[in-house]
Amino acid sequence: MIVTTTAGLVRGTPRQDGTIAFLGIPYAEPPYGKNRFRAPVPKAPWKGILDATRFGATPQRKALAEVTTIPEPSIPGNSTLNVNVFKPARDLGEGPYPVLVWIHGGGYVAGSPASPWYDGAAFARDGVVSVTISYRLGFDGFGWLPDAPNNRGVLDWILALEWVRDNIAAFGGDPGNVTLCGQSAGGGAVMTLLTVPRAQGLFHKAASLSGAPVDISLNGAKDYTFGVAERLGLEAESRAFASVPEEELIQAQNWSRAPVPTQDAVAWLRQLGEVEGMLRLGPVIDAQLVQGTVAEGLAAGRGKDVPLLVGATQEEFSRLLAAHSDTFGAMSAREALRILGADDAVASAYSACAAGNTTAAVVGRYVSDMMFRRHIPRWISLRGGSLTWAYDFTWKSAVSGVSEHCLDVPFVFDVLSDPDVSRVAGPNPPQEIADAMHGAFVRFAWTGDPGWANATGDAAHVHYFDTDPARSDGYASARIVSEAHRIAHSSDVPIQT
Repeated sequence: MIVTTTAGLVRGTPRQDGTIAFLGIPYAEPPYGKNRFRAPVPKAPWKGILDATRFGATPQRKALAEVTTIPEPSIPGNSTLNVNVFKPARDLGEGPYPVLVWIHGGGYVAGSPASPWYDGAAFARDGVVSVTISYRLGFDGFGWLPDAPNNRGVLDWILALEWVRDNIAAFGGDPGNVTLCGQSAGGGAVMTLLTVPRAQGLFHKAASLSGAPVDISLNGAKDYTFGVAERLGLEAESRAFASVPEEELIQAQNWSRAPVPTQDAVAWLRQLGEVEGMLRLGPVIDAQLVQGTVAEGLAAGRGKDVPLLVGATQEEFSRLLAAHSDTFGAMSAREALRILGADDAVASAYSACAAGNTTAAVVGRYVSDMMFRRHIPRWISLRGGSLTWAYDFTWKSAVSGVSEHCLDVPFVFDVLSDPDVSRVAGPNPPQEIADAMHGAFVRFAWTGDPGWANATGDAAHVHYFDTDPARSDGYASARIVSEAHRIAHSSDVPIQT
């Protein structure tokens, strides 16, 4: 099938599942050479028909599939700023179709839009045109430089959304009914864009899965750049950084600061206590494009008219802890929480909330709340009367024994048949959860309502995805961490209880 875009003709691939995939369509010029460390440049028109039957090059240069939950293929090449579009092969009689735009995760330094877990076949089957986008990662996307625009990765997101606005009707999509969706760093990207004035009007609904906003200060971004420049023996300016081989620059970023398991329980807990500052690259608060933290933006009412769906897995960070539970021996949960930095009141309240679990499980849950889940009751509270829905994914993997980070993604995309799903979830993951979760996202894309009571102003209405409803606590433990974090950071906007 051939479609006309604003830059030229593209040819997609009809597939046996009744969908058509258009892969690797460039929305911007390659961000190399004169375009390195610059704002993205819209793709110039091409002649003839662009073959869009294979994924384009990815900004991720290092294959990470062997160390991450989601398979994330790296594809070489310089034309890395692309979109992939999945649409129904035939007219379902209900068009134009709603559009779901997906931003992948990976801590703002990794991830790939070419993952089979992001295949849009099931959405197309159900009358939703889906678009997965790539964006510059790591220092190229988010590193501060005095002679370059800040937040180049954010500018990539915005240009990709403008491409959707200008082109998606040619694929049968409705540019007036776009749902922006992402997971982990992608979920953080959704929340950032929800509060960025320049992005307003480019999407009409938003869904954040395990959103991880980093809200990096401008001074913090500068300090990071000076540190990288010192390691490389460079001046902190664009030409000097562009002269460094790409692989060497990636290594110098030293972005992986994940806690390393150790038999010394106290040392490991102290590492875990610093996990909140693990991400050093991401959207920078530059007071221009990104004008404040996500919380400040929500408190100011930005994005208040955009329906929002938020959720997380219950044990985001628990997989490593579950695998090393013997490390904590006879240490009590309360003692472990105090080493993590919780004061006596918080440690007592949290221990009571998580009573009956092993110390390792409590620690994993606490770090999960600190990194991801605490944001959800906070965001709901800050949005006040705005339409907001919350879910809790509590189903446990048969492999890890926990509802770990990224486990919900194949259920959202209804791709349980992918071989890597059984690697992570175990054999025969429950299709009924995929039916429910994917169906909720389809309904949200069509109507702006996933199908349960909204959580406007509080977290009382939380929908669970599990085969056992008893595992959901409605973010009770996350609310303890959220309120403690609010008090510690002297916020003047309380969490409603």
